[in-house]
Amino acid sequence: MYLFDTDAISQVIKRNPSIPFIRRVASIDIEKQFTTAITVGELVYGALKSNRPEYFIDKLERLVWPNIQILPFDEESAKIYGKLRAELERKGTPLIEPDLRIASIAICHDLIIITGNIRHFLKIPGLKVEDWIHGRNEN
Repeated sequence: MYLFDTDAISQVIKRNPSIPFIRRVASIDIEKQFTTAITVGELVYGALKSNRPEYFIDKLERLVWPNIQILPFDEESAKIYGKLRAELERKGTPLIEPDLRIASIAICHDLIIITGNIRHFLKIPGLKVEDWIHGRNEN
């Protein structure tokens, strides 16, 4: 099962999306596709900062949210987040907040993160990450 990061989800609403990404998503049952409330916030923020906010919000509302399960940053995810953050800071390799919260949710639900930014997640032990946009995997 798969958890789509912000850059992956944004492919769905881009003018020229990654064709390999779109094909791969289309081949996966909708029951196996997830994103996070963190990603929802990032996408809404990006849409509202764009020069066509109504257009992008409409695309998100019509094409994205109805077709994916959105997972919260809940108590269990928060506990994982706290452990990961402390561990990464001890090692001197902190991660930016949204990515660490997304990773915590993925670990909590045993999901593979789909992202074009694999390097953002490589420091997290045990996290499975795949790049369907550029065709790279790290596990």
